[in-house]
Amino acid sequence: MSEIKGQSGRKKRSRTRLAHAGRAPSQQFGFVNTPIYRGSTVLFPDTASLLANRGAYTYATKGTPTTRALEEAWADVSNAADAVAVPSGLAAITLALLTAVKAGDHLLATDSCYLPARMFCDTVLKRLGVETTYYDPRVGPDVARLMRPNTTAILTESPGSQTLEVQDVPAIAEIAHARGVCVILDNTWATPLFFPPHERGVDLAIEAGTKYLSGHSDLLLGLVSANDKWARRLRATYDAFAMCPGPEDVFLALRGMRTMELRLREAERAGLEMARWLASRDEVAHVIHPALESHPDHALWKRDFLGSTGLFSLVLKPVPPAAVAAMLDGLELFGLGYSWGGFESLALPFDCASYRTATQWAPGGPALRLSIGLEDTNDLKDDLDAGFARLRLAASR
Repeated sequence: MSEIKGQSGRKKRSRTRLAHAGRAPSQQFGFVNTPIYRGSTVLFPDTASLLANRGAYTYATKGTPTTRALEEAWADVSNAADAVAVPSGLAAITLALLTAVKAGDHLLATDSCYLPARMFCDTVLKRLGVETTYYDPRVGPDVARLMRPNTTAILTESPGSQTLEVQDVPAIAEIAHARGVCVILDNTWATPLFFPPHERGVDLAIEAGTKYLSGHSDLLLGLVSANDKWARRLRATYDAFAMCPGPEDVFLALRGMRTMELRLREAERAGLEMARWLASRDEVAHVIHPALESHPDHALWKRDFLGSTGLFSLVLKPVPPAAVAAMLDGLELFGLGYSWGGFESLALPFDCASYRTATQWAPGGPALRLSIGLEDTNDLKDDLDAGFARLRLAASR
């Protein structure tokens, strides 16, 4: 689908690939962007073609030029053999899991995984006869001790949801592959630009395109990319479920791809600036950001990652819940809501103590997750500074 000109034979760098992948102007009357193809039925030129299912497209559940453009572009960016687009990040997680496991299998899942993914494992997969064991995200090569003869997949997420533990994915992959176990990674925080999953040993990589690929908080989308070993099985599972994303969402994802690296670099800069400023505040016990030297997994992050993004967490010093509410409810620039990776900053209070089983979450104070958007960081600091003043006042009552 891509029409990058040049005969050098050199693989183009990420920013260039993001600008050109998934575009074929010569096939679209010269228009720069792949248009939105809406529809279900595809007409065949004759009976023989119909009966043989000959044609680039046979029915919309098998893809359209719009979805194929995104899938090919994402496979290119991810250095993958293939990629599929689905309606949400959670759909990407469930599709990857159903690609890798079957009845009677044992799944290992990080204790820090996305909570809805955990719910899927504990309900749907359990009903299908798949047993899930949750493990400490810092287990590293000791994951070998948790494997059973029927272990077929490991669900990793690095950094972990909310608490941002960094996993030793290459070490886990080496152990897993020696036993024929599939390694699945939720790579939404870093994207393939800051953590190239398949180069680190991942078989199936998940991306919630809702986040940084979109960048504008106006679509739901998921992507799963696969290496050579798992590409055929991923595509077959996808075709069986027909998890088709909406054409407008796919178009917007393609548009977001063009500026994704620019936004990620700005998110990295602003996120680190805000994290360091927050770490200096008297109200903050500690900041949880893998790119900070204070993070317990910083060395691992520095070894495996190519950058950081604008999502991190912090733990406040002990204050009553009413004080935290006073701080958050008066914020002008930070919205209160789920998701992240958009142009607007978000704040989310969280407590994952009730659903951790392999590890204990006891941070010593209220926890907040922040997504730093594209606002001026000085304005964001002013907003939080006023919030801290409300927190102190409410805590003193």
